[in-house]
Amino acid sequence: MSMQSQAFERKMNVRAIQKMKGEEPITMITAYDALFAGIFDGEVEMILVGDSLTMSFFAESDTLSATMEQMLYHTKAVCKGVRRSLVVFDMPFGSYTHPQQALENAVRVYRETCAEAVKIEGGREKAEIVRLLSENGIAVFAHIGLMPQSVRAEGGYRVQGRTTEEAIRLLEDAKILEEAGAFALLLEGMDSEVAAKITEAVSIPTVGIGAGNGTDGQVLVWSDMFGFFEEFKPKFVKRYLNGAELIREGLRQYREEVKSRAFPDEKHSY
Repeated sequence: MSMQSQAFERKMNVRAIQKMKGEEPITMITAYDALFAGIFDGEVEMILVGDSLTMSFFAESDTLSATMEQMLYHTKAVCKGVRRSLVVFDMPFGSYTHPQQALENAVRVYRETCAEAVKIEGGREKAEIVRLLSENGIAVFAHIGLMPQSVRAEGGYRVQGRTTEEAIRLLEDAKILEEAGAFALLLEGMDSEVAAKITEAVSIPTVGIGAGNGTDGQVLVWSDMFGFFEEFKPKFVKRYLNGAELIREGLRQYREEVKSRAFPDEKHSY
């Protein structure tokens, strides 16, 4: 069966995603513009407008410099290219430090974009925020485990859940966030067995990145999985395409044809 024939025609929504738990693995990918969002649309159930754009496309060392204005701009662009996939807005660092601020910024997301959910990093300490947003009609995708927005405070990127204490806390956090109203959980950089136990313990879908195969779905950054970001490849990333090299090959052919005056030929001239 071709990949094109596997694309879905129905519009995904929060309830449709939740019904997939235990029935069908969920696929998710990042996007930051209308062009690539249009290519990904309908091929995956969810598209995340991630603050990872600061690392992938602004060459920053972490995600902390992303602003609400940047994220709103890119989400608007992504929404222009999406008809079927569910779009998730990644709340940037500093945009949800307290409940009222989180609500005000999340309301902006719903008013100014077509995103159907917001993603928030944090465990039990963010439960009050998750509850407030959920009670005000905003779908929350909670994010636990390795949290990129906390990387400086943590002293780097470290796999979570490798000790009994960490595993217990992660499991408790997941249950607390579910009770607070999160519609799904992102499990990042986490011991695979712990991620599988969390998935079994909650009734909402879990989506993993660097968390093994026991979650309800997977997400990857598109520039990582398609080989456009070459400087570093985490262990959990599988490259499905050597994108950067393919671009270089095309560019070299273009350059050679321009230099030799083979392009533009009669076919490509008025």
